[in-house]
Amino acid sequence: MELRIAFVPGVTLGKWSRIWEERYPDVPLVLIAATAQELETALTEGQADMAFARLPLRGSGLHAIPLYEELPFVVLPREHVLADDKLVALADLEGETRFDLDPTLDLDQAVGVVATGTGVAVMPQSLARLYGRKGAVNRQVDGLPPTTIALVWPEGDQSDAMGDFIGVVRGRTANSSRDRAPVEEPAPAKPARAPRPAAKPRKFVPRPSRKRRR
Repeated sequence: MELRIAFVPGVTLGKWSRIWEERYPDVPLVLIAATAQELETALTEGQADMAFARLPLRGSGLHAIPLYEELPFVVLPREHVLADDKLVALADLEGETRFDLDPTLDLDQAVGVVATGTGVAVMPQSLARLYGRKGAVNRQVDGLPPTTIALVWPEGDQSDAMGDFIGVVRGRTANSSRDRAPVEEPAPAKPARAPRPAAKPRKFVPRPSRKRRR
């Protein structure tokens, strides 16, 4: 038995994965790195049990627990006239070429273009840091709403492991009545088990489509 958790770029699961491994060492946590589109596919096709996603999602039939918000940031060329400002007004970006709106580029590629000295790119703070380049700087944008990160999962039956993970994310203690069972201390005479290596993220791999027989 394992619990498969997908997550979009910029989300850090270190704290929650450590708590999970301490409380439920017999249920491996499988982390799956995915884009927003891949994440929804992974959930609907059963390749992931739960996911950390940015709201809103395009699909329906998903439960969501909002967790925290990310401030909007703009990535600017290092020599840009606004690069020395700590806070950039959205109105100041009018007339700029926004490569985050270019459908042919992902955000990593958009930042790469900006770092060459051309245009700007607006995105959540975590992504601006993740895709940072030497030729670019990140500044907070005033005038845009924050982005919400949420834990999401498909409607329907919920496994015990999924319920336990919700408890971990919500900050329940190890002996919470909502958990399946309280955590017991190991018997003194029993040797401690070697810790399992930390879970390493997998990359989402879509399933091949099946051809219908005529």
